Amino acid sequence: MEWFESWFDTPYYHLLYSNRDYTEAENFITKLTSELQLPQSAKIIDLACGKGRHSVFLNKLGYDVLGLDLSRQSIEHNKQFENQTLIFNVHDMRNPIDYDPVDAVFNLFTSFGYFDNEDDDRKVFQSVCNALKKDGYFVLDYLNEEFVRNTLVPETTITRGEIDFKISKKIEGRHIVKDITFEADGKSHHYFEKVKLHTLDAIKNYAEESGFERIKIWGDYQLNDFNKDTSLRCINLFKKK
Repeated sequence: MEWFESWFDTPYYHLLYSNRDYTEAENFITKLTSELQLPQSAKIIDLACGKGRHSVFLNKLGYDVLGLDLSRQSIEHNKQFENQTLIFNVHDMRNPIDYDPVDAVFNLFTSFGYFDNEDDDRKVFQSVCNALKKDGYFVLDYLNEEFVRNTLVPETTITRGEIDFKISKKIEGRHIVKDITFEADGKSHHYFEKVKLHTLDAIKNYAEESGFERIKIWGDYQLNDFNKDTSLRCINLFKKK
């Protein structure tokens, strides 16, 4: 089992990241959909949707949304939000998406770069391209490789309730590895996250191989211009040729 298959399905993963800023996320989605000028009837896939916060908000904005995620527990949780224009399904992003062509696919908050094999990365881009209408948009919200390398904090402890998550980070080859240990429910737990430090050129190459053109890069959730040395994020906007 891959690290993301086991870690993402635990309650501890969601507890560790429970401080995520919903207001920031909603403001980002509002700015993004306005920038793309998506009509309210547009169909959007939220790829790697997690517990559905972006999918639900997109649906509230009037969009027809399909939320996809590998975690069965997350999808089961999300089923409570479903309606005629909001659906959730279990899906591996490397596999073809069996759905009518959509106007946009969003992959948000570093939900890419988990795979060791480059062919798996290519499969994601190809799957997304095949799911889009002509001139459809693919938004890949990714980490900024240069910023990560320059600001890495090797050791930290994050407390959530009664649990102290001890986190160590290091760069191994082309990956950033986050080691996570903690005590909970009378047991010692150990998980890790491993994300590939894709360069701008590598991402662009994957996109072009699959039939995309990169038309914009933003550097943060306020959609400011990207700076490779200082930007917190690397938010790629691709258009299907």
